[in-house]
Amino acid sequence: MDWTPHVTVAAIIEENQRFLLVEEESDGIAVFNQPAGHWDEGETLVNAAIRETLEETAYHFQPENIIGIYYHTGTKSRTTYLRICFSGKQDGHEPNQPLDTGILQAIWMTRNEVAQSKRLRSPMVLKCIDDYLNGHSYPLSLITQV
Repeated sequence: MDWTPHVTVAAIIEENQRFLLVEEESDGIAVFNQPAGHWDEGETLVNAAIRETLEETAYHFQPENIIGIYYHTGTKSRTTYLRICFSGKQDGHEPNQPLDTGILQAIWMTRNEVAQSKRLRSPMVLKCIDDYLNGHSYPLSLITQV
């Protein structure tokens, strides 16, 4: 059996004690997630986070730090995701830009609203927010292309 984890990036953007999330369809169910997606061939991890955030939320993202590296295996799909989570600021919005297929809306939520939701895409969503709030932060230079 061939096991290949899915490498993904995610963005933590906080403004006024609210976090930018997406409501998206996953297996026919509406769930909440950070702006996140797969790392594409030929791009840096930072550029992947910038691209995914714009595609899913229509917000421009400026990564400033790495919050952490996470992995999670879905209970139903048995797919393992390796997530690199970045934090930073939004620096512009394109309200007329269509969102990616499967994205229902971009939404700003408090940490408590996220924690109370029964519809998180994975446990990584709240874990990334909590790590951010607890001061986990590593420089972007932690990533080195050789």
